Amino acid sequence: MVQMTDVTKIYDSSSTVALDGINLTINEGEFVFLVGPSGSGKTTLMKLITGEVRATAGEIVVNDFDMVKIRRRKLPKVRRTLGVIFQDYRLIENMTVYDNVAFAMRVVGAKGKSIAKRVPYVLELVGLEGREKRFPNELSGGEQQRVAIARALVNNPRMIVADEPTGNLDPVRSLELMLLFEKINEMGTTILVVTHEKELVNAFSKRVITIDDGHVISDDGDGYYSYELE
Repeated sequence: MVQMTDVTKIYDSSSTVALDGINLTINEGEFVFLVGPSGSGKTTLMKLITGEVRATAGEIVVNDFDMVKIRRRKLPKVRRTLGVIFQDYRLIENMTVYDNVAFAMRVVGAKGKSIAKRVPYVLELVGLEGREKRFPNELSGGEQQRVAIARALVNNPRMIVADEPTGNLDPVRSLELMLLFEKINEMGTTILVVTHEKELVNAFSKRVITIDDGHVISDDGDGYYSYELE
């Protein structure tokens, strides 16, 4: 769950007001698209959720953690409840598919027996069974993205945050990816997809939050991205 109340973010280095008085709630189990043009504040909002940056003002609660008052040493506890997927995948090139996913469990102290049980299950869930021993450079872009999703899922997070996850994929692979997210959501995981791809958003009947110039300008529960990019 995400609760933002009167959230403002000003970057000190440039005095840029990235977000101005944001109010929004994402409930447990929702599937939400966050959309808007480049520079609208989408990435900043995502970074506030993951604790990468701090709000200048306002209140933020993420999965029961107070993100304004939380101490930096406790941020790993927050991030264990989140699975973050990046546009550029951020896979470890000299590790196999299996080891890339297992690594996410090792860094949180999972035991070998748990890793051996969980990793194959997650790889099968995202359609990568049989590719466990391949390296990232031996995979297509779509397969690399699925490894990134498996890595985000493997610690059983309450919420997945995906930043422009289809940016490097063709339309067919993008649609397949969204169907996979839908499947994961149906299993109980909250999904937040940050994107600017209007056609893809409109192919799904999900909640769409649109921001521009640091403000929420629409919150459409009917799942239609109506805002026209300039």
